[in-house]
Amino acid sequence: QVQLVESGGGSVQTGGSLRLSCGASGRTFSDMHMAWFRQAPGKEREFVAGRRWTDGYTSYADSVRGRFTISRDNAKNTVYLQMDSLKPEDTAVYYCAAATIYYSTTPRLYDYWGQGTQVTVSS
Repeated sequence: QVQLVESGGGSVQTGGSLRLSCGASGRTFSDMHMAWFRQAPGKEREFVAGRRWTDGYTSYADSVRGRFTISRDNAKNTVYLQMDSLKPEDTAVYYCAAATIYYSTTPRLYDYWGQGTQVTVSS
């Protein structure tokens, strides 16, 4: 079993920055694909950014590419999401997720989820 705990959410103004952290415990962290998803009120959960453990490949949603950066520190069992140039449309609950088999942008292929952290961007 894997436990994921997010932190770092909060409220910022348009153009501001936040860094989300996701700590993992319970099993080897280095061989799991890690990703961030988000869900705004009334909307489906959507892929934001991910990192494949096998080769370090990263991918981003078009809406955040160039503004968000995903990274991981295996020694600390932590994955990060650096969010810059934030916009009101980035407002959502952000979730950290881990997949043990497939790297994907599809939420249902992820095995473990954190509880989520709220990000609110005001104009």
